[in-house]
Amino acid sequence: MVYRTNYTHPGFGEITIASDGQNIVGLWMAGQKHFGGTVDGEMEPADDLPVFTQAKGWLDRYFAGERPAIDELPLAPNGSSFRQRVWRKLAEIPYGQVRTYGDLAREIAQEDGKEKMSSQAVGGAVGHNPISIIIPCHRVVGSGGSLTGYAGGLARKIWLLEHEGVDMEGLFVPEKGTAL
Repeated sequence: MVYRTNYTHPGFGEITIASDGQNIVGLWMAGQKHFGGTVDGEMEPADDLPVFTQAKGWLDRYFAGERPAIDELPLAPNGSSFRQRVWRKLAEIPYGQVRTYGDLAREIAQEDGKEKMSSQAVGGAVGHNPISIIIPCHRVVGSGGSLTGYAGGLARKIWLLEHEGVDMEGLFVPEKGTAL
């Protein structure tokens, strides 16, 4: 059984949080691509689970400008071993900083003793991150600073990066691409 609750931040909008009863298995923004994509079946409403109280407290602190640690929450995103690996890499990106898809691909290739890895494969895994904000996929940008590839939409990506105090100098909205 998977449970859900809603959380709303006045400046950001509505968020749905999903849990297996013990762990957070999903966090999606209203209208997000792949919403609920890693959850089988319907999500039952349940506002009173302790893990939801934890997650809402984490989000309250995050939106208040604090830097709560990812490992404060029990997370259990559902995905392939490759996606899990990419999501662990996302969790290592420090608050207020960005990395490129290419950076992540090079790291994974190096760890595997390979010459290179596809940035597009990494991008696919980033785009299917089922626990947005907490696992910070918004901190990944395209090569050269292109703000591309955010399932929650470009406006939300920019909002989150500015909220974290990211230096937006050199980052830009592409004229065409997946962010639009």
